[in-house]
Amino acid sequence: MTKRRLRSQDWFDNPDHADMAALYLERFMNYGLTPEELTEGRPIIGIAQSGSDLSPCNRHHIDLAKRVRDGIRDAGGIPIEFPTHPIFENCRRPTAALDRNLAYLGLVELLHGYPIDGVVLTTGCDKTTPAAIMAAATVDIPAVVLSGGAMLDSVHEGRLAGSGTVIWQSRRRYAAGEIDRAEFLEAALDSAPSIGHCNTMGTASTMNALAEAIGLSLTGCAAIPAAYRERGQMAYRTGKRAVELVAEDLRPSQILTRDALLNAVRVNAAIGGSTNAQPHLAAIAEAAGVDLSREDWQIHGYDIPLLADVQPAGRFLSERFHRAGGVPAIMWELAEAGVLATGCLTVTGRSMGANLEGRQAKDREVIRPWAEPLMERAGFRVLTGNLFDFAIMKTCVISEEFRRRFLSEPGQENCFEGRAVVFDGSEDYHARINDPDLGIDERSILVIRGSGPIGWPGGAEVVNMQPPDRLIRAGITSLPTIGDGRQSGTADSPSIVHASPESAEGGGLAWLRSGDMIRIDLGTGRCDMLVSDEELAERRRHSVPPTPAAQTPWQKIYRQETSQLSDGATLRSAAGFHRIARTLPRHNH
Repeated sequence: MTKRRLRSQDWFDNPDHADMAALYLERFMNYGLTPEELTEGRPIIGIAQSGSDLSPCNRHHIDLAKRVRDGIRDAGGIPIEFPTHPIFENCRRPTAALDRNLAYLGLVELLHGYPIDGVVLTTGCDKTTPAAIMAAATVDIPAVVLSGGAMLDSVHEGRLAGSGTVIWQSRRRYAAGEIDRAEFLEAALDSAPSIGHCNTMGTASTMNALAEAIGLSLTGCAAIPAAYRERGQMAYRTGKRAVELVAEDLRPSQILTRDALLNAVRVNAAIGGSTNAQPHLAAIAEAAGVDLSREDWQIHGYDIPLLADVQPAGRFLSERFHRAGGVPAIMWELAEAGVLATGCLTVTGRSMGANLEGRQAKDREVIRPWAEPLMERAGFRVLTGNLFDFAIMKTCVISEEFRRRFLSEPGQENCFEGRAVVFDGSEDYHARINDPDLGIDERSILVIRGSGPIGWPGGAEVVNMQPPDRLIRAGITSLPTIGDGRQSGTADSPSIVHASPESAEGGGLAWLRSGDMIRIDLGTGRCDMLVSDEELAERRRHSVPPTPAAQTPWQKIYRQETSQLSDGATLRSAAGFHRIARTLPRHNH
């Protein structure tokens, strides 16, 4: 128990408002809690439960919460478990991106409006992690992230079949006529062998890795597979540590510094992390009131080498990545190379440097030394031009075949031109991609618009488009793609994504036409349609391409309130709300 007066005591042990304390206490008694438990100054630790039947990737948190409770109790705290808004990436339509901000709003209200002194944030599937961290940063009570862990390594026909990644690969094989529909489905089903989130370095593994890189998870938490006994042990230790955090009054604002967020940018490059990390980290930075610019991805992340040989950028899956040393081993390499801010405070109560002592990799096939990487520069390439003010390209998934066809012309290395073929949303793409009249060839650039936060709405994972079936059958498995939406973190396509401003907001993609030539220069970071200023001015006299009507009240609110992907796709009205737990909410009677 702590001697410092706790936040929860304003509810349960408030001599100035005895009537209100009685009201708050009364209903907690009806399932067996005793008044002395709530009035003797024990920290009340919330367990933000993201697991449910609607969230299969997080569902095992229902069981893990029991070990969290044990840890909280053994450390002298009182556990209070409550549900958060469910987010399931695979099935939420029109996109789970709508739910990140909704889950954030709900969790802010829960943490601020209830008698909670500290919180364990249960995370897993893609957007559960940033939503939870954003809320904890806004409220600023002691918080620790417990990730749920990835599925066990999956195998299909004797080969590793990474969840998500195998679907994009099988989609190409299906289009080429190499497999039939039943074989396509079998490959997908084989890629999900156990409880847990994606076992590739998709957005789920990426964001949980970055939660640890920032310092909000206990060391070694992120990569433990969901089915391993160590996951339950980590849940227990996390529960214990949550109580200690309250006693120490160690809050997210002391951990979520600019240096910590830049560490996450560097780690993302080293692990071959998802492009979705960019808007999520931007949103976390805004919630924490910390500066993280668009350019930071280029300045601090681009030159970091790829060290993790994990799909989709590499060969292996999360189970072996964990056994090789996981996130701490990656960070140890960065620290040894002098590119990591090791003085950052973490939820362990120690510095990041102290957490990483003795954490070098155990399997050098999976986690490479700094001096022997899979790729020298693995970060996101930040792009600008007359098509957009900002977009990013994940360079670590540029294959040798793609580089040979598009980026190897003598004297024009890392630069290419192609004819644009423009689609208005994924329905248009699916309806017309195999239309021979489009004239798509091996030098075409596929462009999709209307897929950003406002246009979709939500920002959909549709940019990683595949070529027409006839090109795939001819051995051309990928074309350059550009879009104002996102792509799956499990995808192995070097797409240009997050084009901002998006077409629905009058960005350059709105004025692009099929047949226009596009020039992409990765060396200078430029992406331009080769159209005269006069022609562009004429096109801008017309309306932007139409977008579907909002289908729910939240979609309408989301469209009115949400910023662009370049800025994190955050709620404009949430700007300026920082450390709100400093002021207690008003009494309710």
